[in-house]
Amino acid sequence: MADKKREIERKYESDDSGLPDLTGVAGVVAVVDHGVVHLDATYYDTADERLAAAGLTLRRRTGGADAGWHLKFPVAPGVRDEIHAPLSGTLPRELAALVRSRVRDATLRPTVRLRSERDIRHLVDADGRVLAEVGVDAVRAERLTGGRGEAQWTEIEVELADGGDPAFLDRVEKRLRAAGVRPSAATSKVGRALAETAPEPERAPAAPPDPVTAGDHVLAYVRAQREAILALDPAVRQDTPDSVHRMRVATRRLRSTFRSYPAVLDRAVTDPVAAELKWLAGELGVDRDREVLTERLAAGLDGLPRALLAGPVRARLRTWSHARRGGSRRRLTAVLDGRRYLDLLVALDGLVAEPPLRKAAAGKPAKVLAKAVRKDYRKLSSLIAEALELPPGSDRDVALHEARKKAKRTRYAAEAATPALGAAAKSLAKAAKAVQSLLGDHQDSVMTRRALRDLAQQAHAAGESTFSYGVLYGREERLAERSEEALPGVWDGVRGLG
Repeated sequence: MADKKREIERKYESDDSGLPDLTGVAGVVAVVDHGVVHLDATYYDTADERLAAAGLTLRRRTGGADAGWHLKFPVAPGVRDEIHAPLSGTLPRELAALVRSRVRDATLRPTVRLRSERDIRHLVDADGRVLAEVGVDAVRAERLTGGRGEAQWTEIEVELADGGDPAFLDRVEKRLRAAGVRPSAATSKVGRALAETAPEPERAPAAPPDPVTAGDHVLAYVRAQREAILALDPAVRQDTPDSVHRMRVATRRLRSTFRSYPAVLDRAVTDPVAAELKWLAGELGVDRDREVLTERLAAGLDGLPRALLAGPVRARLRTWSHARRGGSRRRLTAVLDGRRYLDLLVALDGLVAEPPLRKAAAGKPAKVLAKAVRKDYRKLSSLIAEALELPPGSDRDVALHEARKKAKRTRYAAEAATPALGAAAKSLAKAAKAVQSLLGDHQDSVMTRRALRDLAQQAHAAGESTFSYGVLYGREERLAERSEEALPGVWDGVRGLG
């Protein structure tokens, strides 16, 4: 079984490779020597170093207190999530799954071996509590593939104790800088090893150029959403809160971009990819939509006075919810391990590597992108006007739902155009989000009332009271009415931006 922890650390270099006295750091009363340990780590990656390119590190390490397999994901500068699995001869299946979206069908192989002598010190407070661990590492690096380069260096690593205040590291750094120690330019040992042991002709891949044309801007947005899907894959597998929702949003942003910018990207190529993205979003939402609806119903029951709770309504809700669950974490993992999903990732790679650009892609962003955004805005305006002309009821509900989807597309189109169009597009994206949110609340009420009718029918068939469901239904009706009443005012705030 793998364990997960948040690692917060900073790396430093010193010309004399020594460790200054840190007892002067506020809060530190002692620096406790824990001796020297010998660490031997082999890092794994694909032949084209996909993990390194994404900032991920995968290693098998012996020596020290945490010997085993380690997989690290970047979170922020100096912050990584580390997944640790027990030492074994082969890569544990759980860790292999967490890098599958990056590795695909490629082979993981040893790329670098790092052998380190780590002189360990603990910074402790007056109560003997460890505030941070400081290691002075003498590192020897050996490239195992793509050449036989070697390198060696010494670095100082300061890792915050679990649950510690990150501000403590600022105090330590201030003391280190005063002693002539400087932050390391390398964010990880393996990154430095790959750079310093690379064969001479090898060069790091060039970063995408700054967007200039309309196509550049659209592709930058597409790349960002593709990267979001890849980065969220491990989080979804680990059932990290909100990860499923965020991955679904990335798929929607991609599909929306393809539809909003057909003058830039050829839909003959993007439509099949969009269809697969829709499939993925559906798979991600099998249980998510049901969970959100159940939470809304449960919250509604929690808000009812006890006198208005008639019959076994909570038990009925649990039964209803469980009976309609169409999947599980295991099912979703199987989807992410499946050939169809991996083929979708390959298709996205190909679309980014060889984009199906049309003639307008070479045009000026201010003209091409603005035209596309205005087109989405005009369609949104028309849908809202049509919805507001309808009398309250199911037809208006359907029309408002269609307007919500168009508000979402307008928002995403404006987001993609913001780097080129500036404040005007940013304001439109923000205003469209407000419309989307309001209409989303309305649609949630529609779906909740549908569920309440279903629950009431089941309760009636079982001889149970349907009173509480009726009370909740009435409240949901009022919530929907308030959303409809607020829409003209919210829309007026958008109309001036079109």
